Amino acid sequence: MTITYSSSTGIYVNMTNRCPCACTFCLRHNSDHVFDSDSLWLEREPTVKEVCDSIDTWNLSDYEEIVFCGYGEPTERLYDMLEVAKYIRSKSNIQIRVNTNGLSDLIWNEPTAPKLKGLIDAVSISLNATNKDDYLKVVRPKFGIDSYDVMLKFAKECTGYVPSVVMTVVDVVTSKEEQEVCRAICESVGAVLRVRPYED
Repeated sequence: MTITYSSSTGIYVNMTNRCPCACTFCLRHNSDHVFDSDSLWLEREPTVKEVCDSIDTWNLSDYEEIVFCGYGEPTERLYDMLEVAKYIRSKSNIQIRVNTNGLSDLIWNEPTAPKLKGLIDAVSISLNATNKDDYLKVVRPKFGIDSYDVMLKFAKECTGYVPSVVMTVVDVVTSKEEQEVCRAICESVGAVLRVRPYED
């Protein structure tokens, strides 16, 4: 099974297929892989050791970053993810990024942003909508209507613990006008907006 895979600049870590959301645009609906990876559907969740062993198969000096991002929400395994980040830190200064839906506080029922301090260099949080009603329709989180506000709170808190906080919207899901509203929302929490292309 594929635990790690690469793009031209990054190594991606696929630790879980669990996710509390069912986004209407999710790549998982259309394909079983991204980039040149094999299937990202896991037979089972790999152990921390298996993840670290997989990372060891790469020459980290050939890449700009390691990204926790696979066919699931990485913070579903928050504490295991942080153990892996500690391992990476012990051997390299490579940038470590987490791509997340920003709902880890709801997954774990506790504040999670402080736990990223000193281990995670960047977080990319899926914003995807200008308000909680549209977010509910597009992201379809299992936690319901309050998810949007919790996600924004997590993003704001991350700015106190993580050097780079980016929030994303998908180009085909949002209009230019909505993207500008999203940009203002990002600025209000101290984050930067990235409009990312939809990948088939």
